[in-house]
Order: sequence, then C-alpha cells, then structure tokens
Amino acid sequence: MFKKVLIAEDIDTISLGVITALEAYPNMEIQHSKYCDDALLKIKKALIDQEPYDLLISDLSFKADHAATVLSSGEELIRAVREIQPQINIIVYSIEDRLAKIKNMFEHNLINAYVSKGRNSTQELKKAIENIYINGGQYVPELLQSLLREASIFEIEAQDIELLNLLAKGCSQEEISVHFRNKNYSSASVSSIEKRINKLKIHFNSRNITHLISQTKDIGLI
Repeated sequence: MFKKVLIAEDIDTISLGVITALEAYPNMEIQHSKYCDDALLKIKKALIDQEPYDLLISDLSFKADHAATVLSSGEELIRAVREIQPQINIIVYSIEDRLAKIKNMFEHNLINAYVSKGRNSTQELKKAIENIYINGGQYVPELLQSLLREASIFEIEAQDIELLNLLAKGCSQEEISVHFRNKNYSSASVSSIEKRINKLKIHFNSRNITHLISQTKDIGLI
C-alpha cells in the first residue's frame, strides 16, 4: 500500500474523515495541508529529502481567507505538482460537479481518480486508492463513467484552454501573443490568436468574447 500520503483539504472535519479512513492501512504516513501553497512546499521538501509522497488527495475548491496565496485552487496545485513529480498518484476528492473540468483532467493525465464527496464517499475513496495501488493507471467510479460519457465535452487543444484562461484574466491579444512567444508556441502571432478566438466562438456559437468566456466557465473548461 502507499506509504506516504498528503491530503490537501481546507475543511477540518473532511480531513479528519479522510485520515480516519486511511488509518485502516497500517504503516501509512499521513500528512495534511489546508493551503495549496503549503501542500506544494511539502511535496518539494519531500523530493529534496528523497522521501517523496506516493499519493496526493486534493480537493479542487479552497475558500479564500486572510492568508496570501499563490495557488488558489486544487487544479492549480495538481498542475504544479505534476510538473515537479510527474509519477505521483493524485486523487481528486471534491464536491466539484463540472464534468467538463473533470474529464479534461483525466484526459490530460493530471489525475488518477476522482471521488465525489457525499454519502459513503470515504468507502469509495478507499476503493479508488486500492484500485490505483493494485492496477495503476486511472480509476473512474461506475456512476461517473456514465456521466462523463453523456457529458457534452468539446475536443479543443490545451493551448485553447490556456488562451481562454488568459482572456478570462483580461489579457489583450497582444499580451497573449507575447506570452505565447515566450513559451515558444508556433502559433503566437496576433493574427493566429485572433483566428483561434474566432474558431472558438464558432465552436461554441458565442456572440462575443465575453459570451465565450461565460460559456466555457459554465461547462468547466476554465
């Protein structure tokens, strides 16, 4: 069984429930972080100490408080963790129900499993942990499998999602062009970005950029 597990969760009662469920596994070292930044620091330190975590269990939503943070969501944490420790196993344990976001995370190999918080969810979490440990790869609960198959998910590229996120932050096409050039993207010119935006507007039948951002937020792509 996994030897070292980090739980990223900002609600104490949920963390305690997860910890209690994991105590069924002997010799498992369990640690907890209320903030995404702190969780990332723990993972970095564990790598430096050559005692890496085997498993990260993270919520997707973290409520803002007085503490200043760089990472504000579980998805940002997961992406940051994948960059520094690609082989770590990651389970999302969340009430998040935006299927497009969940499917996108599976398809881009950001997560190994998703478990929805609710009745008997700790048992489902244990089932996910055991399946990943024994079989590797990804584990999708049966109910979620059918929902994801039924979900209307648009096939767009990772660069399109990045473009949408930058537009949502208020970046101009010129600023996005500079950002893409700095990342050495082949299609980084302003004209290429304009074509991408128009393609997305047609794809989503959007009236304008504001409508496009609203639609993609609603289905969980950004």
